[in-house]
Amino acid sequence: MPRRAPSAPCAPVNAPSRSFVNLAVPVARRRTEYAESRTLGYTAEQMFGVVSNVEQYHKFVPWCKSSRVIGGGEGGEGGDLRAELEIGFPPVLERYISRVTFVPNHQVRASCTDGSLFRHLETTWRFEPGPKDAQQSCKVHFHVSFEFKSTLHSRLAGLFFDEAVKQTVGAFEARAAALYGRPPSQATPPRCTYT
Repeated sequence: MPRRAPSAPCAPVNAPSRSFVNLAVPVARRRTEYAESRTLGYTAEQMFGVVSNVEQYHKFVPWCKSSRVIGGGEGGEGGDLRAELEIGFPPVLERYISRVTFVPNHQVRASCTDGSLFRHLETTWRFEPGPKDAQQSCKVHFHVSFEFKSTLHSRLAGLFFDEAVKQTVGAFEARAAALYGRPPSQATPPRCTYT
């Protein structure tokens, strides 16, 4: 029987390891903006009342789990206030604080001032009188820009948050319908832009 040379001990092969976090393709942080304009069958005063009532957001804003005013005046009085909002879309549940400023019956602007989710978040609502032939109407202009702090949050929350943003004006319109009733006729269809 032929003699065989002793085999060399087997050396472990160090394959590169990959974790869940680095499996994702890197995503460049980028600011995203969305704008929408609609003519609604509610007055500017009514829509301002819905948008400025921040404490009620958890009842109708997509993915808003809680909303409360933590400082400043009341929404309908003008001026500004600070509000804490909690938003959730699996597996993310985050709280952040916004400074909300008001010009009664004309504008509501909210800017995120403290939170771990957003590097930047700002929403602006503007209200104008509707067409002269429709007394019970107004033009609503909604604009939001946002950027997540981390690429992981961008990955996990981006699709859900994008969809929530797109549903926002409809949610506020539905809230107006619940408070004031359905308008007699639906006005101009929405004009939307998304970048």
